[in-house]
Amino acid sequence: MRAGKRLTRAILMIGLLSLAPRAASDEPTGVFKIVVVDEQTGRGVPLVELRTMAQHRYVTDSAGAAAIRDPELFGQTAFFYVGSHGYEFAKDGFGFQGKSVSVVPGGSAQFMIKRINMAERLYRVTGAGIYADTVLAGGRAPIAHPLLNAQVTGSDSVVTALYHGRIYWFWGDTNRPKYPLGLFHVPGATSRPPSDGGLDPDKGVDLEYFVNDDGFAKAMCKMPGEGPTWINGLTVLRDADGRERLFCGYVKVRGMLEIHERGIAEFDDAKNAFRQVKSFAKDVPLFPGGHPVRHSVDGVDYVYFGEATATARVRATVESFLDLSRYEGFTCLVAGSRADAPRVERDDAGRVVWGWKQDTPPIDRGLEEKLTQSGQLKADEARLRTVDADSGKPVLVHNGSITWNEHRGRWISIFTQSFGSSMLGEIWYAESDAPEGPLPKAVKILTHDKYSFYNPKQHPYFSAGRHVYFEGTYTHTFSGGTEQTSRYDYNQIMYRLDVDDPRLKGLQ
Repeated sequence: MRAGKRLTRAILMIGLLSLAPRAASDEPTGVFKIVVVDEQTGRGVPLVELRTMAQHRYVTDSAGAAAIRDPELFGQTAFFYVGSHGYEFAKDGFGFQGKSVSVVPGGSAQFMIKRINMAERLYRVTGAGIYADTVLAGGRAPIAHPLLNAQVTGSDSVVTALYHGRIYWFWGDTNRPKYPLGLFHVPGATSRPPSDGGLDPDKGVDLEYFVNDDGFAKAMCKMPGEGPTWINGLTVLRDADGRERLFCGYVKVRGMLEIHERGIAEFDDAKNAFRQVKSFAKDVPLFPGGHPVRHSVDGVDYVYFGEATATARVRATVESFLDLSRYEGFTCLVAGSRADAPRVERDDAGRVVWGWKQDTPPIDRGLEEKLTQSGQLKADEARLRTVDADSGKPVLVHNGSITWNEHRGRWISIFTQSFGSSMLGEIWYAESDAPEGPLPKAVKILTHDKYSFYNPKQHPYFSAGRHVYFEGTYTHTFSGGTEQTSRYDYNQIMYRLDVDDPRLKGLQ
């Protein structure tokens, strides 16, 4: 019996060791490694598809590595088609985008690919097998959990905040390996900022998840009511005693993405979870949402809420944050009016009065379009029109995030385009002198072919200088495409943008 137990324990240990990251080794690994690198930077490029003549597909991991494991190719010369969103591989004499290499177990090859995207793809932040191919080929990954972290295989959009000296990360609906239904009440994690011992943001993020006893990510914001919980408006404030407190706005969702309740929750440090503070009707005109930024006007410190631009604000105090009557929306409507019966405010000269107004819904693109179609706004009075800085063609702005950039000396917006060359896969960059915009011109910095990349979130605690870091949700959902990219689908991918790129000069 004891011998059987020892044998079982030994088998388990061998299995666990086989899953652990391995140090770099000169010993043959039984796989052939292809590394695809950006010809501009020499850095490995994630999310590059390599396809064999037998239609077997590999996708490079976050180091740009693909571990080729087809035994029928070992000892053969094999051709690999190469392609990736926003990157281009050189064509051969017959017009094929790919390359032939000798496939030898333990061997390797390097492919160089040209980046068309202005932003550079760095790595995947969430999901399974972030560095799986690197590990299979005997290499070393830069993050602590290169294969699986907190049993998370996929997560929807992220919100973040710097709280008690750490970066707090919270996501939407999240998948796990064991069953199609996962977590629908906000998983969370923390990481050390780069300025305090965290990883260089060029290399990755070491996420330390909050987990249950079974090791799966913990529900951090399970609010009462039907359906999943989603959070936004993640805000850190100091109370009268100088203590940091973390708040968020939340919504309850049911059916076909119907929001049926809104509320505010506060993070409980003792329980490592949010607790409900208050709830309110779904149709309140103003509430905490989007990605907040801090900004002072005439000596008054505000929290601004929004997506591609700021649309609401409130004084940066705990008391004001919890009192929706103190919120202001940036709007041209008469104060106190509602979106279902909008009335445009004009001064004595007939000019539209834009400004911050309490108890009044902010103007979004849909409401502005409604006002122009009804004749309440003239076309040249519309404020939310954005065009391509190069072509002058309209760009329909979807969700995004704004930050103040010291290097540019302006507010910068990174946002998704609706109904561009893909439905929700095109990412644009714009600048403004105020957090509320406007954004008259924009430049495309990312493109995706029949794939979505929505809710891009900037990370100013990584850098507010020349290099801007942002991530978004990569998913086939809403794209019209049917193929799902192995491991990458429904996960977060980090990018870096050089804001001194000469192609951004059209914004000046």
